[in-house]
Amino acid sequence: MVKTRVLVVDDELSIIKFLRANLEGKGYEVLAATNGIEALQTFETELPDLVLLDIMMPKMDGFEVCRRLREWSQTPIIMLSARGDESDKVKCLDLGADDYITKPFGASELIARVKAVMRRTERAATTPTQPLFISGDLSINFIQRRVTVAGKEVKLTPTEYTLLQELVLNAGKVLTHTHLLNKVWGPEYREEREYLHVFVRRLRAKLEPNPTNPIYIVTVPGVGYQFKDTA
Repeated sequence: MVKTRVLVVDDELSIIKFLRANLEGKGYEVLAATNGIEALQTFETELPDLVLLDIMMPKMDGFEVCRRLREWSQTPIIMLSARGDESDKVKCLDLGADDYITKPFGASELIARVKAVMRRTERAATTPTQPLFISGDLSINFIQRRVTVAGKEVKLTPTEYTLLQELVLNAGKVLTHTHLLNKVWGPEYREEREYLHVFVRRLRAKLEPNPTNPIYIVTVPGVGYQFKDTA
């Protein structure tokens, strides 16, 4: 069985040691980098399945590393930070991170988050019985996992794709915040509405002709979201 490869990026060797011990204990293969530049170099040569990325580091911080990785890779990224500021969390998610963990954290929380992110990645790889969906300029080939807008391919992270798939396969239905968080992220994220808001904003930025006046993913105030088929 091929092991999931995790790149751990942190300038504190004690944190790397802690993460390595717990991840390897659960069967993951661990790569390590101690600064942002080394992280990018290691990522390009090793192509890990998941990145655990600290924010505050020398040479290049985690924000910039995340931004650069998202220019060409959709590999899941979990950000690590000693600061619990809501603004930091939103910034990380806006940059393309899939999750955010505030230090200090325990081994059980770490493994639960890693499993949740990898579960979403695996779910994004599954193919619905419906092979193709077209609505206006938006086209989704579920077999190829290819999304295009006006003929131009749009790159989505696994979490973005899973969220879009859930909305599209329930086109016309109002899906509550709780339903979407539970279905896409998992039951442990039922209260993380900020995640849902940020990812919907990211999808709108990539898919909508005018993200501030969406025609596909519309907000149902106080309830959730609805995908409107414009075909």
